[in-house]
Amino acid sequence: MESQEYDLMDAVEHQLWWYRALHAHLIAALSDVQGHVLDAGCGTGGFLERLSMARRDLSLAGLEFDHAAAVRAVPKSWAVITQGSIMAMPYWDAQFDAVISADVLCHDGVDPAQSLREIRRVLKPGGKLVINMPAYGWMASAHDRRVHNARRTTPGELRRWLAEAGLAEIQVRFWNSLLFPAMVLQRKLLARGDAASDVAMISPPMNAMLLAITRLERHLPALPWGGSVLATARAPRLSPDTPS
Repeated sequence: MESQEYDLMDAVEHQLWWYRALHAHLIAALSDVQGHVLDAGCGTGGFLERLSMARRDLSLAGLEFDHAAAVRAVPKSWAVITQGSIMAMPYWDAQFDAVISADVLCHDGVDPAQSLREIRRVLKPGGKLVINMPAYGWMASAHDRRVHNARRTTPGELRRWLAEAGLAEIQVRFWNSLLFPAMVLQRKLLARGDAASDVAMISPPMNAMLLAITRLERHLPALPWGGSVLATARAPRLSPDTPS
């Protein structure tokens, strides 16, 4: 992303409703994970900071391509942060019990297939992947251009990517569904072509209301649409006959 987008992320990710909702979904998806967890594409460290407060039992690491963002992530998250690419991760095979990748495979310059092969490589057998992606190619907008998003996806397409990478136990669903009509209105009808990205703080009452809506949604049945796609999958488990 452009440096100013990292500045915005760093300033608001601890309080902006969307980040707080995303982080809650990711933490919930890690509820059955123990051990060593990697945030692949950790940005300025906001999720690792929140995860470290929620799960002090985990050993956390972060990988970030942008040097300045990686430097910011160190004091914020207190995790082991490494600069590098998700397409050639500087880690051993089978090093992590879980990998998170939130809105990374959508970026220009990232090859989803190569990245997922790398994630599978660094996951232990049975290790868990939690991945978030923006939904629907037709929802591309000025926000995507600002943050260098080259692709948005659907549950079916994301499921196919995960299966082709050799991952198993795949579960995929939409979220941010109740607010999706408002997203369509804002991005496709109201926003100008030169609009800024959506990474910006809004008024506290509006922020609180939007966060409350996302919390309400978590108690409702999943809807067949949404602004984001969340998936979990696992690296293949060792069979009883596989030598250790």
